[in-house]
Amino acid sequence: MLRLEKVNKYYRVGTHSLHALRDVELKVADGEFVAIMGASGSGKSTLLNILGILDDYDSGDYWLGDTLIRNLTERRSANYRNRFIGFVFQSFNLLPFKTALENVALPLYYQGVRRRKRNQIAGQYLERVGLRDWSEHTPSEMSGGQKQRVAIARALVGKPRLILADEPTGALDSETSAQIMDLLSEIHQTGITVLVVTHDAEVAARTSGSSGYATARSSTIVTAGASNPKLPAMAGPRWAQSSRCSCSGSRSWS
Repeated sequence: MLRLEKVNKYYRVGTHSLHALRDVELKVADGEFVAIMGASGSGKSTLLNILGILDDYDSGDYWLGDTLIRNLTERRSANYRNRFIGFVFQSFNLLPFKTALENVALPLYYQGVRRRKRNQIAGQYLERVGLRDWSEHTPSEMSGGQKQRVAIARALVGKPRLILADEPTGALDSETSAQIMDLLSEIHQTGITVLVVTHDAEVAARTSGSSGYATARSSTIVTAGASNPKLPAMAGPRWAQSSRCSCSGSRSWS
């Protein structure tokens, strides 16, 4: 699915250069549910932006499928994002003046789908996240959990192969967080690869499974196999763990 090889990222801060990512290596296979965890400032969001083709990197290689993601034009970057990736954000990033239906349908608008068809498809995805009756409501009329469900429906409507979720439960209470993780787990069970960035160990633990985990030390992420893995101690600025999809879900997300 995706592979990073010795990826480095620098930011210019005044007269100094900040080394945000150092020789990062990461492999995520099709159908895995992966958590990347770390404290604030450890580079999680920078890494997610690179994986989502929202930011460039300075050296190394990033492969998405069989495509080397490097020095792409904005048009090609947008094309790969629309074809392969769905995004879920902590702050939801819903358009406040659009209804839930219109927010979910927005990616289809950019794909050139006609209005009646995209609204029909968006309604189907709202139904799948349990919000069909809220299709005509705006974000200001919804709870945090409802807004995140709308955001997940929007991420899925383009039929992505990969979901990138940046702190998807960070703005939610514990009960709602569990519900959102249940929903992401259902999505993962259909074969979609899910990568979650989080600072919450309980959220990260929801991705644990039998295929292994990845640890991060000295700013380098490497994959490691294990049977019945447990959460590793925070030995470095961040770590990741994963579980491979059994692909036996009762709900269809395609």
